[in-house]
Amino acid sequence: MSIVAQEQVWCSTTPKRSQGHDAAGLKSVGSALDVLECFATDGDLGVSDIARRLGVAKSTAHRLLQTLASRGFVEQHADSGQYRLGIHLYELGELALARNTLRHVALPFLRQVATATGLTTNLSVVDGPDVVFVERIENSDGVRMLGHFGRRLPAHTTSSGKAIAAFDHAADLARRRAGFPPRVSHTVRTEADWDRCLEQVRRVGYAASTSESFDGASSVAVPVIVNRTAIAAVSIFGPTEVIAPQVERLVPVLVAASRRIARAHSG
Repeated sequence: MSIVAQEQVWCSTTPKRSQGHDAAGLKSVGSALDVLECFATDGDLGVSDIARRLGVAKSTAHRLLQTLASRGFVEQHADSGQYRLGIHLYELGELALARNTLRHVALPFLRQVATATGLTTNLSVVDGPDVVFVERIENSDGVRMLGHFGRRLPAHTTSSGKAIAAFDHAADLARRRAGFPPRVSHTVRTEADWDRCLEQVRRVGYAASTSESFDGASSVAVPVIVNRTAIAAVSIFGPTEVIAPQVERLVPVLVAASRRIARAHSG
């Protein structure tokens, strides 16, 4: 499956955030945020594209885009007239990462894992039924396999999601409610399979994933546990032929990093 096709699967299987019961005056805010979500899987979109995806008139889509452009959240290409995410959104995202305490304390230990293993190393947290990779230190294999793929994946398709859900009831429940849509060849597809995965994690202390998020790729993850609850996961990712023979060597490296992160975060 191509990266583009995979990104479409990501978009269609990740439930939209609940918009709650916003007052009528805030509806436009929700609509503007819906516009930004449209760019999760496409680099450039036109007014017609946005109108079609949101089910609104082209005039409405144009007004929303112009408002976002005036604040730097999107920008319009001078030649094509299409829109893309703006630099101000990048600035705010960088600020969010820079101010993330967990990421800050974890970064030195992630670098140690990346150096010791030579593999792409991730720190992930849960967000509803998904995992978000808040830090990623890539090697060449990771770059080749991930390309420009985003930082969010359904939890049931990743070792990180399993590792966290095994020790976080809320994350487990969120994934169950969202279901287990298939992604690639070996993705968890049923609640019974999910149960077996989580029980395995609790028994051995780590999670593994083979051809569940990307065909031909594997990952191993260890939860970061604070007060008996997983607050994150540390994982490594790469080609299956590289990861599979090394699992026994990789797990202790991840466990050591996980414990150091937990201590640093608690202290």
